[in-house]
Amino acid sequence: MQNSLRPSAFPLFVLSTLIALLAIAPAAFAQRMVSISAKEANMRSGPGTKYETDWTLGQGYPLRVIGRQGKWLKVSDFENDSGWIYGPLTGSTPMHIVKAKIANLRSLPSTESRIVGKVSYGDVLKTLERRESWVKVQREGGLKGWIAKRLLWGW
Repeated sequence: MQNSLRPSAFPLFVLSTLIALLAIAPAAFAQRMVSISAKEANMRSGPGTKYETDWTLGQGYPLRVIGRQGKWLKVSDFENDSGWIYGPLTGSTPMHIVKAKIANLRSLPSTESRIVGKVSYGDVLKTLERRESWVKVQREGGLKGWIAKRLLWGW
């Protein structure tokens, strides 16, 4: 009896596995963002209180998580400075930081809309809503408005 040639199931299995991995890859490799949930937190040179404090960050400051060691998070900020933050001092409130020297807050997501205020480089803003190339934010103190996404860093 002669073996009939039939396609192996192995290439189909490999192809199915690759498709499944590609489907979940964006979620798996997405950059995780956190914000400071405490009134302030020290960004340190290493993962522990024995390490030097490089900066003290205020509540709401957004950070990108780039590593982890125990309860400590290795993070970077909008200027690409990096350090370590104690994880329990962070949360998941979406925040942005202004990366332009001065930016207009507008009443609607359009350059044609009324300017309701101004924000400056380094101002921390709570994220309220996102639309294409605009973000609705709120400054501490209550001022709300829309700002062009390209002028911000964060969520």
